[in-house]
Amino acid sequence: MKSFIIGCAALLVLPIFSNAQLSGLKWVNIPDQKIHELHYKNRLLTAYRYDDSIMKPVLYPLNTVSGTTVTRGFPIAPRQGDRTDHPHHVGLWLNYESVNGLDFWNNSTAIPFEKRASYGSIFHQEILKQEARGDQAILVVLTLWKNKAGELQLKEKTEFLFTVIGDQWQVQRSTTLTAADKQVIFKDVKDGMLAIRVARELEQPSKEASSFVDANGIVTKVDQLPAENITGLYTSSEGLTGDAVWSSRARWVMLNGKIKAAPVTVAMMDHPSNIGYPTYWHARGYGLFALNPLGAAIFSNGKESRNQVLEPGQSIQFKYKIVIQGGKNLSAAEMNRLADKFAN
Repeated sequence: MKSFIIGCAALLVLPIFSNAQLSGLKWVNIPDQKIHELHYKNRLLTAYRYDDSIMKPVLYPLNTVSGTTVTRGFPIAPRQGDRTDHPHHVGLWLNYESVNGLDFWNNSTAIPFEKRASYGSIFHQEILKQEARGDQAILVVLTLWKNKAGELQLKEKTEFLFTVIGDQWQVQRSTTLTAADKQVIFKDVKDGMLAIRVARELEQPSKEASSFVDANGIVTKVDQLPAENITGLYTSSEGLTGDAVWSSRARWVMLNGKIKAAPVTVAMMDHPSNIGYPTYWHARGYGLFALNPLGAAIFSNGKESRNQVLEPGQSIQFKYKIVIQGGKNLSAAEMNRLADKFAN
């Protein structure tokens, strides 16, 4: 009789445990594919991945809590209607266009082999910490910035803190870059540093084709595409909207739009401890949503200059927060409250 009672009690406990597992964040590791997925209520939220073909670790894709993908599929998993420009724009990433003359930003498999010595890659080394409990998860990783010959330029330690709040989730990224055994110079250039390439629906409507040139003189053409269901609009903490956000300074920028008629917001915010605060924004209507605290010269029309130098062993930290909101568009007042909380 006693055994029967204990067995019944165990049966009652098991569903409670299973529901608890379903209700929170959980890591699903696929190391042989270099993918570490973060699930919420058994639905993919994002994944830390370091495929050889993308030359850097990224978070890809970024989904809302309900499962809507807000990042472009190309080049990893192209979707109908995706632009195929800038193959180095993948998910959410952090790198830079000129580190000791090496271009980490534009590196991809599209670079001709004979030119690859001018580019750098970021190699995942180790997961230092990985936990998930309830509505919070953490991932701490070590990566190495190297040239094509394998010579170390920078050591990177990054901590991702993920938090789910209702239909919103946030990731706080704290990255410390440490110079190896020689001086490191971040040249003042346009392309950097934290970026998201958003889904086609979150681009801003445009009637023009454009061309963009990188630091190596390579031109990428961005064609005009049909504007049906293209709904994105940038808004900054300074009240600027649309294309006016590009090259402006602000403590936060949000991108509001709709995907399949459902409102979503993708937002990024700067932290007062960062160099160049409030940062310059490299937010393009074709879907590149980026901030660059080191590209002062081009964004200020030459009024400022910021060539950042790290001596051997010296470090610099960058701290940012990204917000993915499903089910509604965030307001400026809501963004200000989030930014105040982040700053404090």
